[in-house]
Amino acid sequence: MNLEKVFFAFFTILALTLNFGFFVGDLDNPAHHNAYELFAALVVSLIATIMKFGDRAHIGALLLATSLVADLQLITAAIIWGYTVNVMGAELTPHIISSIVSLSGGAFLANLISVLLLVVETVTFRR
Repeated sequence: MNLEKVFFAFFTILALTLNFGFFVGDLDNPAHHNAYELFAALVVSLIATIMKFGDRAHIGALLLATSLVADLQLITAAIIWGYTVNVMGAELTPHIISSIVSLSGGAFLANLISVLLLVVETVTFRR
């Protein structure tokens, strides 16, 4: 068993599940979406992205691209949340939280594609 592949798959799947946990709930209800869960999803997604650097295969490039998309969307969601609460000093309105959750949904889709590519790579692997 290759321990590097185990960690790679672990962080890829953890990024997906954390993102899903943040995404689930009423789209416009701030009580259903935790800032710490968004932060955890972002940190794990960044770790998964770093682990994908160095893979020179074509599927590795696709995996990296999906992670970069997820990172960009999660970073944007975190910036919107932080700007609204800390800079503007405003409460999260249904409009703002729906924008944040929508960005998280895009990141969730990118993470889902990443996991599907990981499964495809695993299935096609020959010893």
